[in-house]
Amino acid sequence: MAAVEQRWQSLHGDAVSGFVLLGRNEDALAWRLALIDSAQHSLDLQYYVWFGDEVGQLLMARVIAAADRGVRVRLLFDDLNTLLHDMTHVELRDAMLERIDRHPNLEIRVFNGWHARDLLGRASEAVWDFERLNRRMHNKQMVADNRMAIVGGRNIGDEYFGLFEEFNFHDLDVLGVGPVARQASEVFDRYWNSEWVRGIAAGGAAPSPVEPSAAEGEAWQRLLSDNRARRILAGEQSWQGQLHALPGALQPGHSAVHTDSPSRAPETRNHMPEAFRALLLSAQSEVLITNAYIIPDQVFMADLHQLAQRGVSVRILTNSLASHDVPAVNAHYETWRMPMLQAGVQLHEMRAHPAIQAEIIDTAPVVGGFAGLHTKAMVIDRQRSFVGSMNLDPRSEVINSEMGIVIDSAPLAETLAALMTRDMGSANSWQVTLDHEGDLRWTSDAGTLTRQPARDTWQRVQNQIFKLFPSSMY
Repeated sequence: MAAVEQRWQSLHGDAVSGFVLLGRNEDALAWRLALIDSAQHSLDLQYYVWFGDEVGQLLMARVIAAADRGVRVRLLFDDLNTLLHDMTHVELRDAMLERIDRHPNLEIRVFNGWHARDLLGRASEAVWDFERLNRRMHNKQMVADNRMAIVGGRNIGDEYFGLFEEFNFHDLDVLGVGPVARQASEVFDRYWNSEWVRGIAAGGAAPSPVEPSAAEGEAWQRLLSDNRARRILAGEQSWQGQLHALPGALQPGHSAVHTDSPSRAPETRNHMPEAFRALLLSAQSEVLITNAYIIPDQVFMADLHQLAQRGVSVRILTNSLASHDVPAVNAHYETWRMPMLQAGVQLHEMRAHPAIQAEIIDTAPVVGGFAGLHTKAMVIDRQRSFVGSMNLDPRSEVINSEMGIVIDSAPLAETLAALMTRDMGSANSWQVTLDHEGDLRWTSDAGTLTRQPARDTWQRVQNQIFKLFPSSMY
């Protein structure tokens, strides 16, 4: 890590960070493994979801291996469902976390933890303490040796890295070297030391080191036996070649890492929506937005009208019902299609089987049943970029904590704009328009539809049912 930053500083000085976008799921997993395997002093990992699936167990095993070689590891999870496949395994999950937490070089803390640890107790607590439990930490980041960081939209789980056969997400992170790592680290420390964060409850057994094989378990063998992602998962490896080449691939820029307060009084507002809005309204000529879950409000609509009046072009990509993993969001988004189009927005919705699925989304040899959008990004005037965890919906704006990075770098912005424009193309998305009678139309290189695309009839039924519930629930 030190060598990478030193080489970067020799080219650009110590005030400029270097960035590379992680748009391919395979690359995103490989660079997380590279940072974990190459860390020498410290690893800080903060995630909303860290599933107990193959990728989750793989990364946990590598994190424990880093702790075994003397790296100080801090793991900060939201306590909602980390390391779970389903809520029936909460007690097994807690036992595993307590066991891992006994490692002398590894500490685990959870955000907004449950007081009750069993399933029945949680159900009761969810009723009487719903307001507190409804606030979740949606942040996602990894910082290695305080020199390199990965910030963005991906949680830890098979579907975020192209290794889930049911579906895989199209997502985005940014890898940063230099001052940006210290900015991200400050966010981590702010949460780590918050009163909303606590340690894992100590069990009755005496502390003892954790054997790496215990965390690795059968998941490692399953990954290798079915040949999934063998070229990046096959055992310990040196990442020296990739790290040596990294400075030449980085794009220079200045950054600001934003986050909400971990603990927020009811009368105060989250910071992230204000930071996002300030960046949005700073546009002079063009705005490109890719965001997975959009449920606008009147403030956002007023901003779109203001941009249109100033002659700013706005293009937005979000999920179609067909690509959605959360039909409930679409149920509340769909009423805003026409107002956004009338505000001058060029609106696109992702196809469930985009042309980029095999190369960008699925990690060979896995072929996902469909592709869903999970990216949260924006480009302003081909100069400034936003990449983060924040959706454009009530939950992200008001309830959850979020984080994101604003990068001032024309080269990076041009690169991100090219990726977003590709995704908005007719091979990857539907363009939503109004016909001469004012009715909605969905057009791609597959043709034109007169009703929103869906994977099946059940999706359409769900879409109607979820209209009965408030949008802030999702």
